Formats: sequence, structure tokens, C-alpha cells
Amino acid sequence: MDLSGVAAHRPVRVTDQDRAAAVLVPVVDAADGAALVFTKRAADLSDHPGQMSFPGGGCEPRDPDCRSTAAREANEEIGLGRDEVAFAGQLDDIATITEYAVTPFVGRVPDREFDPDEREVDEVAVLSVSALTDPSNYDLEKRIHPEYGTALVHFFHVDGYTVWGATARILVQFLDLAAGWTPPDRDPTVVELDPDYPETS
Repeated sequence: MDLSGVAAHRPVRVTDQDRAAAVLVPVVDAADGAALVFTKRAADLSDHPGQMSFPGGGCEPRDPDCRSTAAREANEEIGLGRDEVAFAGQLDDIATITEYAVTPFVGRVPDREFDPDEREVDEVAVLSVSALTDPSNYDLEKRIHPEYGTALVHFFHVDGYTVWGATARILVQFLDLAAGWTPPDRDPTVVELDPDYPETS
């Protein structure tokens, strides 16, 4: 997979959120093609339980920078050594409804089995880029929430997993820069959410 577009990208920063976080977009050069490593978050976590995500978490005072946060969290969540990550670049920050500014980093990682921390991660899923870019695996919703407003929400359905929300937003930019992929041109399904439903993206 060509990550030169990621390396050349000048990321847009988010500076108006209360908390900072970082994630790693781990790229595996597998024998049958490029793939990305995702985690399925543990069902009892307070934020986004059971959802698909990239390894990552909140920045801590001991972290010298956001990239170090991404590397530390990947080590804690899936047992990925810092020396196993070949960082290739940085994507745009995204803001979440949990008031985080999330900084995504992209790095190549070995094609091997990972060791998930069962306190945070239920499963590690390695999903092929060819499947993620297959138009038949993609859906789009226009979610309307009385408090949070309107948002377009991307869904990727691959191998029984669904990637959506903030992780899907990161994924869309990664696939654009690394694979020249853009979402299929289709009208989104309109969903009006109950006021008690917390998330639009």
C-alpha cells in the first residue's frame, strides 16, 4: 500500500475540545493484500462499548506527545511494541461528542497475531483494504438529532463487523489519501434520532 499521500498530508488540528486523545491506524502488508487492524471495544467500557475502533486513548501527562500516546495505547490494548510501528504520517484531528480532540497517526505494523487486553478489547479484527473499499460493503446515514444537529455517518460492513462513527470518519480520510477511494455517490438514509440517543457520529 502506498502511504506517500499520508506522509505528504498536512493535518488539520482541532483546538476547541476539552480533552486530547490519539489513535494508531495500523497498516498490515499481508500476503493477500493490505489490511488494517481494528479493535472491538469491551462491552463494559463507559465510552463507545462494543464499537469498532483503532487502538488509542486519552493523552496522559507522561506522554511526551500525541504520537507517543498512540504508540503507548497500541501497546497496552493489543500488545504492539513501539519498535514494531513504522510511523508514516498523521491525519486530520476529529472532534467527538465526548469532547475529545482525537489525533490519528498511520503506521505500518507486522503481520502477526496480536494480544488484546481483555479489560479494554473484546477482539482484534484485521480487515482487508479491498473489502473496506468495496462499494457493496458501504452505507451512509444522515442522522438528525435535536441537540447535536445533523451529521453524515459512514458505515463499513466487513466480515461481520461494522465500522462507524469517529473511527469511520478517520477511515474515510485514510482510504482517500492511501487508496484514492471516496465514498460511493448515493443518497443517505435519513434517520431522526430520539433526544435521549446520544450519538450522531
